Amino acid sequence: MDFDAHFRQGLPYQEFLDAYGTDEHRRRWGEVFDRVRLSETQHQLLTGFVREMKVLCLAGVWCGDCVEQCPIFQRFALTAPIIQLRFVDRDADQQLAEELSLCGGKRVPVVVMLSEDGQELSRMGDRTLSKYRRMAADQLGPSCPTGIVPPAQSLLDAVTQDWLDEFERVQLMLRMSPRLRERHGD
Repeated sequence: MDFDAHFRQGLPYQEFLDAYGTDEHRRRWGEVFDRVRLSETQHQLLTGFVREMKVLCLAGVWCGDCVEQCPIFQRFALTAPIIQLRFVDRDADQQLAEELSLCGGKRVPVVVMLSEDGQELSRMGDRTLSKYRRMAADQLGPSCPTGIVPPAQSLLDAVTQDWLDEFERVQLMLRMSPRLRERHGD
């Protein structure tokens, strides 16, 4: 699959929310975005990124997991403009949704990270380890949060760190790539 082509057709954060969301969706996403906190160490890490990263996020504005995680990606992209972030609506792109299905379902959010020249580096979704640990501790059986009640700050902070760990892993993959090191002379 040509993920780079899907990336080029994707929308920036606010355009995605405007195109697919209602005022209530935008309010929920905005509330979580306002609560995403980066420590000084996390901020320094993100601003130290030197390789362009394309981040393609398959999402749905209606999805509670997207409400809780996609604003984190936007905070990262605003902190490190070298991260190019684009969103694709799951229901508007069935081909991408099928390719990125998880556990037999069209789950969201799913993130595909690409190099500057569109090479796939990582796929991750629909929830982070911290979120699954919390769900396992809190309940039995499957659940899909509604996004109506924002996550506890401690969980939001843990999920932010989970995602930052993956962004850092991919950035280091980019930095250590012999192909890209040759291209950039470093």
